[in-house]
Amino acid sequence: MFTGIVEELGEVVRLTDAGGDSAVIAVRGPVVTTDARHGDSIAVNGVCLTVIDNEEGVFTADVMGETLRRSSLGALRVGSQVNLERAAALGSRLGGHLVQGHVDGVSRLLSREPADQWEVLRFALPANIAKYVVEKGSITVDGVSLTVMAVDDESFGVGLIPTTLKLTVLGSKAVGDPVNLEVDVIAKYVEKMLGERHV
Repeated sequence: MFTGIVEELGEVVRLTDAGGDSAVIAVRGPVVTTDARHGDSIAVNGVCLTVIDNEEGVFTADVMGETLRRSSLGALRVGSQVNLERAAALGSRLGGHLVQGHVDGVSRLLSREPADQWEVLRFALPANIAKYVVEKGSITVDGVSLTVMAVDDESFGVGLIPTTLKLTVLGSKAVGDPVNLEVDVIAKYVEKMLGERHV
């Protein structure tokens, strides 16, 4: 479980074809690797990956075909910057919201509207998750916990403060770039429970 508060910008240093439709990714992240051990979870652009090795500030993780197909990780290249967050510890502050690291859909940046000290970014809203996205609700974009400012049938907007623009990959995203989306898991559980009551 994560909180959507990015700890650092990492860099992809190696991508290796692992045979079939899987890969091994190596990411430099001096902060998140300080206490990372084999089997620990680290979110990479909002995707929960399991550490298989950690050496000199670089961790490696297996990425199976399902993950490559259902997220934007397949578009990463050596040198790509990525948002990194270690799994939350029990008793730590929950600065964002409950994030599983399970991508619900891939979107694309539609527009950026700069203001004095912040920007509004608008993203395409995949039809299969539209019902879970509400104004003032939480959403995770590339692993960043954000509040939905506005939403319609085809898109949603979020506001980014200077810190988010500087310390996450969202600050450098160009129109058309892909992003991973994860909706608030509580909404999905509520939907399931209410649906079962009407059977």
